[in-house]
Amino acid sequence: MSQTTLAFPTVEEEIWRYSRIGELQLDRFAAGTTSVTIENADGVQVQGTDATSLVGSGMRSHPDIFAQLNTEHGAVIALHIGKGKVHPSTVVITHTLSQSGIVAYPRLVIKADENSEITVVERFVSPDGTDSLIVPVAEVHAAQSARVTYLAINELGNSTWQIGHQVAVGERDSTVRMFTVALGGDYARVRAEVRLVGQGASAQQTALYFADGNQMHDFRTLQSHEAPRTHSDLLFKGAVKDKSKSVYTGLIKITEEGTKTEAFQTNRTLTLSSGAWAESVPNLEIDTNDVKCSHASTVGPIDDDQRFYLESRGVPPEIAERLVVFGFFDEVIERLPASDFVAGIREKVIAKLGSIS
Repeated sequence: MSQTTLAFPTVEEEIWRYSRIGELQLDRFAAGTTSVTIENADGVQVQGTDATSLVGSGMRSHPDIFAQLNTEHGAVIALHIGKGKVHPSTVVITHTLSQSGIVAYPRLVIKADENSEITVVERFVSPDGTDSLIVPVAEVHAAQSARVTYLAINELGNSTWQIGHQVAVGERDSTVRMFTVALGGDYARVRAEVRLVGQGASAQQTALYFADGNQMHDFRTLQSHEAPRTHSDLLFKGAVKDKSKSVYTGLIKITEEGTKTEAFQTNRTLTLSSGAWAESVPNLEIDTNDVKCSHASTVGPIDDDQRFYLESRGVPPEIAERLVVFGFFDEVIERLPASDFVAGIREKVIAKLGSIS
């Protein structure tokens, strides 16, 4: 990958439009690291040069200066599962950022050989008041018929920034499932990309996000279909309340080689307070015929008909609103991989709901 120094981004660039990148002063952070725990990785975690040699398995080039800095300074965790193997337990990686004034660059690489299977949960945690920046990169490479599930959980404190990048590459007949749960952080951005490069490859991208206070969640997605008969399905659902904000921009890109592709993209955001704001911009770029694509986007308050239905059956208004919001999120929660964290996610969503105004 090129080591050319890239320019610091601005909101004039489409991929950074609506972001808060103008507020970031990178030079005020000193280089640091997270405290890391890794569970259930016996037999798949590789170390030393075997680990660093896997960097670039999914990310062919640096899309921005943050990915470049991660490559140059990142602490690499690499998982490699061999041909025909199924890893029996979910690998759980927890990054804890507890010191203010630092920037950390965690790098996770998952390489799944032919007809293998692995599930990985990566958590990002910091206490409230931790004024720091975390710049994670996650790379996934799924070989022929491999099955990879990845779940990123943002549990950062209210003063921490995150600028993250996820990229997955799927070979022939592979299945990649990429999940994100974003509940924490001051400004939390994820650029999530899947490239389906082998015939019959499939991908699922799912996110749940909930911002309150002055938080902002920022998602930029790419579904790139570069081979025939590939399939992708994206569902991002979120909510904003108080004075918080969210941004979603997504692109389905189908190259000339992507005939008979099916690609679907849905983003829905609830605005739960009059001071909250959300933006949603779905896009299509199709360079071939004989494909099936759709994209849908909605931003708005709770559905009055749903609320009225519950209230007409004796449910108090404040409880009716909470039930509608939780039902809205349940579609995403039900898609999450089975793990001990799912119950905790439900509890955090309930806590964030609080009172809706």
